[in-house]
Amino acid sequence: MTSSTHPPRSSTVRAGLAGVAAAAVAVGLAEVVAAFTGPQSSPLLAVGAVVVDTVPGPVKDLAIAVFGTHDKTALITGTVVLLAGYAAAVGILALRSWRLALGGVALFTAIGVVAALTRHDAGPAAALPSVVAGVVAAAALRYLVDRATFADPVDDGRRRFLIAAGVAAAAGVAGGVVGRYLTSRRAVTAARKAVVLPQPAQAVPTVPPGAQVEGATAYVTSTRDFYRIDTSLYPPQIDPSTWQLRIHGMVRNPLTITWEQLLQRPMISRYVTLACVSNEVGGDLIGNALWLGTPVQALLDEAQPLPEADQVVSRSADGWTCGTPTSVLRDGRDALLAVGMNGRPLTVPHGFPVRMVVPGLYGYVSACKWITEIELTRFADFDAYWVPRGWAARGPIKTQSRIDTPRDGARRGPGTVTVAGVAWAQHRGITKVELQVDDQPWAPATLAPAVSADTWVQWSYQWQAPPGDHTLRVRATDTDGQTQTSTPAPPAPDGATGWHTVQLTID
Repeated sequence: MTSSTHPPRSSTVRAGLAGVAAAAVAVGLAEVVAAFTGPQSSPLLAVGAVVVDTVPGPVKDLAIAVFGTHDKTALITGTVVLLAGYAAAVGILALRSWRLALGGVALFTAIGVVAALTRHDAGPAAALPSVVAGVVAAAALRYLVDRATFADPVDDGRRRFLIAAGVAAAAGVAGGVVGRYLTSRRAVTAARKAVVLPQPAQAVPTVPPGAQVEGATAYVTSTRDFYRIDTSLYPPQIDPSTWQLRIHGMVRNPLTITWEQLLQRPMISRYVTLACVSNEVGGDLIGNALWLGTPVQALLDEAQPLPEADQVVSRSADGWTCGTPTSVLRDGRDALLAVGMNGRPLTVPHGFPVRMVVPGLYGYVSACKWITEIELTRFADFDAYWVPRGWAARGPIKTQSRIDTPRDGARRGPGTVTVAGVAWAQHRGITKVELQVDDQPWAPATLAPAVSADTWVQWSYQWQAPPGDHTLRVRATDTDGQTQTSTPAPPAPDGATGWHTVQLTID
């Protein structure tokens, strides 16, 4: 393996396959080990999490824009593809220099170890899956590369290599499946099913008749369809029996609350529409649900924040942080520590067992999932997760509207066409929605009733559509008298702006 001559092309191909097969069996076994040392210690998840934390903001924005709620699947898939390419290169390198190839394996191991150890609350055991993967990768690579360069050129030699590589790859896949299975067995599915939600202290708000407009998205978003944007590749699995919330920092009365104590507090149910700051104009990273929780204001009042504590920093079990203005959480709005969503316990992807819900703020400054800590501090002293990455420290939701029907590029027959959609300005409310056809004057749409100013409102317009190509635009005005601007702006740093526009043909 130290020869300076170029190996035959067939040996090079087999060596590349050997590298990929060795990586597969190593990563598969690492998944099994990670089932016992914690999901975040998995090399794939740990490295992926580092990528999420360090990738430039524009790249992350592009990923969300392209893949939406599937951005994490795309990241893991991309990581696997890059790993396969790297492993193939190491396998080919092994034909020329085993020492260099071993160095490539060591680099692979070191990256996994460092990534795992830098995860929130990681202990020394978090390095074990990557170390095991490195040792197995080196052994498997040596064995397979030796088979790949087997001197006998007849088919039996190639067949033995392909069988060995296939067995290694299959073992890797099996290890991955077993690892995921073992991890799922340690999940909190059973604990969630055992949760009995308390009854709210007040009557549950009712959705008024007519709130749902034909052609618009569902007024109440199902939990399954509710958008999910966060930084966690594997949502934290928190047993409610071990959950605690610590309230500390610039307070006169620090508190620690257990799950049982939380459920004994007065609970209220409220419909609240949440929106992601990454939502493009006309996008679907927004949803409306019925939340059950206890008011945050009462908890803060008990903790007695100091007058100069203008920021509430919420921390997730995975270390993610968001900063919310203290004044917003104490101004009387229905900011909740939520335990229920649409009549059932929160799902794990949506923050089980407890998350924050705050009307009127984008999620990146308020909607902390898997919350375990609240610290009273100052904006001048601490920047939450997204602020150093270029996003604004405060994120009040901007007045927006969207056309749900007809869709962009649709074709309809002439006559009456129902145009419908949603508009939102949470905690302020919508007073007017207007539609513009081509360059004609703006015309008022019909607003449907809504539960409260904390939810979106649906609207409709009956358009007498003549034949031809047409452009439809929509804009909304909130209760402060502010009409959404026509000036287009990207989501960063504090939310997208502009009028949602669709083009269609009437023929």
